[in-house]
Amino acid sequence: MYLKVLFKTQTTMKVKMILPALTEAESPFWRPIKYSLFPPLGLATLAAFLDPDDEIDLQDQHVEQLNLDDEPDLVLIQVYITNAFRAYKIADHYRAKGAYVLLGGLHVTSLPEEAAQHADTIFLGPAEESFPRFLADYRNKRPHKVYTSQVRTLHNLPPVRRDLIKRNRYLVPNSLIVTRGCPHHCDFCYKDAFFTGGKSFYTQLVDDALAEIERLPGKHLYFLDDHLLGNPKFASELFEGMKGMNRVFQGAATIDSILNGNLIEQAAEAGLRSVFVGFETFSPENLRQSNKNQNIARNYEEVVRRLHSLGIMINGSFVFGLDHDDKDVFRRTVDWGVENAITTATYHVLTPYPGTRLFQNMEAEGRILTRNWDLYDTRHVVYKTQGLTAEELEKGYNWAYKEFYSWSNIIEASFSHESAKHILKHLFYTGGWKKFEPLWNFIIKTGGLNNMLPLLESILSKVGNTKKEEKVFNKEETSTVLNDPAWKQ
Repeated sequence: MYLKVLFKTQTTMKVKMILPALTEAESPFWRPIKYSLFPPLGLATLAAFLDPDDEIDLQDQHVEQLNLDDEPDLVLIQVYITNAFRAYKIADHYRAKGAYVLLGGLHVTSLPEEAAQHADTIFLGPAEESFPRFLADYRNKRPHKVYTSQVRTLHNLPPVRRDLIKRNRYLVPNSLIVTRGCPHHCDFCYKDAFFTGGKSFYTQLVDDALAEIERLPGKHLYFLDDHLLGNPKFASELFEGMKGMNRVFQGAATIDSILNGNLIEQAAEAGLRSVFVGFETFSPENLRQSNKNQNIARNYEEVVRRLHSLGIMINGSFVFGLDHDDKDVFRRTVDWGVENAITTATYHVLTPYPGTRLFQNMEAEGRILTRNWDLYDTRHVVYKTQGLTAEELEKGYNWAYKEFYSWSNIIEASFSHESAKHILKHLFYTGGWKKFEPLWNFIIKTGGLNNMLPLLESILSKVGNTKKEEKVFNKEETSTVLNDPAWKQ
């Protein structure tokens, strides 16, 4: 069935592309730094398929006030779970004005019937192949109501429309994605549902990825890939091609990819200075229940040692509220992070996203408590817990963040490193991330965020071979600092 709509006769379109924000991200009083890190790369990628003569306005509500008084012909809105209600409201607003509204993203793919009520067309799965099909149908006045990803490939895509991105509003505007999906299938992962019906992990051509990197100004890069090391052959060739580019970059990898072979060494040589690692839980029962088999029987401490020996900082991810967690899980997790000197920790309350096996299992067991998607932010309990009460879980989650990022623990972890440079890097990165949020808010408000990028690049500079560097702080000095009452909070 084709959808009958009224079309304007002109060939050039006015196109509005919107990434709606969370309420806290658009507050006139306070804007957390995490919402000003990355530009809306997915929308900028799709914009490359539009006609060069089309008038395109890409707005990210996280970093700018959304203009709703315009009259676009076509409106594209990216929807994820915690901006879903806001996205629907914006979509309804533009449909009432006569615009043709498209919705896509993780949440749309997970709950297409819900999203379809607010759109003229919805996209299920990745849209690099389906969006060009839609555009051809739209220009021929015969668009479909639903477009599903049929071909999964990143080969020979047009360059991302980075000219549409307001670079000065982001701390790390040089974000990029050279792969899609993940080779693993954890039960709580949102991405599995998004790639249903086709390949769930695939890569760009190495030459295309390197060409994209060459086009980016400056030194710093942030790979937003779910698993940058997921295809060893691709990753190895990519890192080999990046040698000599004088880049520093951040990305994500899994436990097993860090321990297996020498791929992480190649990444470090190419400029990897910080990595996001999904430790998630120390419980083998929780790992098995979550189908996170890549972590089972793996030595987390060896992961840390290997990364630190290469001068790579660690952002560890941990999930609280799995069925085998007990009241002591928060203390154990924080203590492990401090003792092993991970640079930053990202904690999550277990969240059963729609479309995941976790959600399906909990729904079948009658454990889903609410469908208020605003609460599915990994900070609130939205399911019937086991082992911990909902109150204990949320309280423990908040305690863990406060405790890990206390000055005493930041300093203790910093002084665990082998060289003065690594100590200072840890201290500035961890302290700067969590202890100076009012300063970040001021910088964001005054439009100076992008001016902080050279500082970030400096912090991410190479540490060197820590085994050859003399440690400049001894245990007694560390103890003296930590016992100072000023550092207890």
